[in-house]
Amino acid sequence: MQDFPHHYAVTASAEVGANVRLDAPGLETIESAGPAEFGGPGDRWSPETLLVASVADCFVLSFRATASASKMDWISLRCDVIGDLEKVDRITQFTKFTLRARLEVPPGIREGKAERLLEKAEHSCLITNSLKAPSTLDAEVVVTERTD
Repeated sequence: MQDFPHHYAVTASAEVGANVRLDAPGLETIESAGPAEFGGPGDRWSPETLLVASVADCFVLSFRATASASKMDWISLRCDVIGDLEKVDRITQFTKFTLRARLEVPPGIREGKAERLLEKAEHSCLITNSLKAPSTLDAEVVVTERTD
């Protein structure tokens, strides 16, 4: 890991009537547009969906690091996130993020340990820690016999 501070650079550019191009060094360009809720086409990533995706992605990556540091085996993790956007004092903002995580672990893994690591991942996620809207975690741990 590199020393702090880290710097992340993104460029957004658009022409009249076109989607927004998002570019970052070394990454593929993606296009975004306003969501359907704000009159956009609803067929592209929007700033709103990108923010909610960042919460989900950061949770999964935080869990991966936490599980690795704890040497806990796991099979799969799915995290569905709902971000609630509301008007508060005439300002549109996200007011909460609800994370629903489903973790599959192999036999022999204690569910309590897995749940604690899921909670630790939520508390260590740098994205939710950087937002003023609170996040809540609804976690399910399923012991699954791998059949490959």
